[in-house]
Amino acid sequence: MRERPPGLSVRVKLTLSYAAFVVVVGIAVFALGFLVLRFVPEGNLFSDSGEFTPARRDLVEAFVRYAWYTVLGLAVIGLGGGWVVSGLMLRPLTRITDAARAAQGGDLSRRADLPGRRDELTDLADTFDAMLTRVGETLEEQRRFAANASHELRTPHATLRTMLEVARADPAAVDLPVLLNRLDTTNERAIRLTEALLALARAGREAQIARTPVDMDAVVHAAVDEVRADARAAGLDLEEVAATPGAAQESIAPGGTARVDETLVTQAVGNLLRNAVVHNAPGGWIRVAVAGDEHAVTIDVVNSGAVLSSDLVATLPEPFVRGVGRTRGRADGTGLGLAIVVSVARAHGGALDLWPLDGGGLHARLRLPR
Repeated sequence: MRERPPGLSVRVKLTLSYAAFVVVVGIAVFALGFLVLRFVPEGNLFSDSGEFTPARRDLVEAFVRYAWYTVLGLAVIGLGGGWVVSGLMLRPLTRITDAARAAQGGDLSRRADLPGRRDELTDLADTFDAMLTRVGETLEEQRRFAANASHELRTPHATLRTMLEVARADPAAVDLPVLLNRLDTTNERAIRLTEALLALARAGREAQIARTPVDMDAVVHAAVDEVRADARAAGLDLEEVAATPGAAQESIAPGGTARVDETLVTQAVGNLLRNAVVHNAPGGWIRVAVAGDEHAVTIDVVNSGAVLSSDLVATLPEPFVRGVGRTRGRADGTGLGLAIVVSVARAHGGALDLWPLDGGGLHARLRLPR
């Protein structure tokens, strides 16, 4: 934290400002009085009744004496009133500062929680409280992610070590081709998981993505061609359509061009399609549609599959969550596919929406701003 030399508190500064303002107003009234007294004639005056009337010199002398008393009184009132008023005005900042100090010490549960109607200070407090809530959620997500990542990375390495230890213990009983195949499969899983973690980290760095004009229709078409063989091998009907099932069949504009990071978006679309292939039913189907308007491009991937609850679908974008449960399911998945898609969407200012289908399956919509 930056070291600063000690100085006057904001309350003292405001108090001095209030007092100075009051004194300046008093001096201005003082000066105005002198200007008025200039119109009083010099010399002693007598009224029509013969009584003595004070002259300008008498009036000035009395005015100056009482004016100084008044200015001193205003200074005292300004200091006292300014101290009280500034304390009342700065009390909300004290609550915000206390919450900030608590957060600095690691307590993210403390909130400013200012009462009252909306003004600049309540806006500041509400924004600060929302920031603390977001920071807390992010830290909790990172803790879960770190725990799951360490588990997922440790599993294939532990498997490799176990297979090698077994092979060393009894080399004669080892079927070498089977062992090599298992080692290769486990190693490939570790490589895919590591690459997915790196992609997820890169997708989260919004400021570092390179945006260039990209033909989104071509990206989706290439991604579909890439998974077509896997879909055919799984007995799935994969088709690009003009409108997703259940949508109006009117003419829809193609996706067109958007300024995005082509590598990240290609990976995100590929993840959606691979997710639709892996988590599908035998003899099922996949429908892919691209549409666009002046603001954004939407990519819809709809697939058949098991019946999913809304609660489960809401957790699917979390890292290491698969359709059949957290960190379990098919061995060829990493549980990071949809998490990477969400990170890519956020890095571009877009979003990923997921809906379960009534008859089973999932509807995924990736929205990317132009």
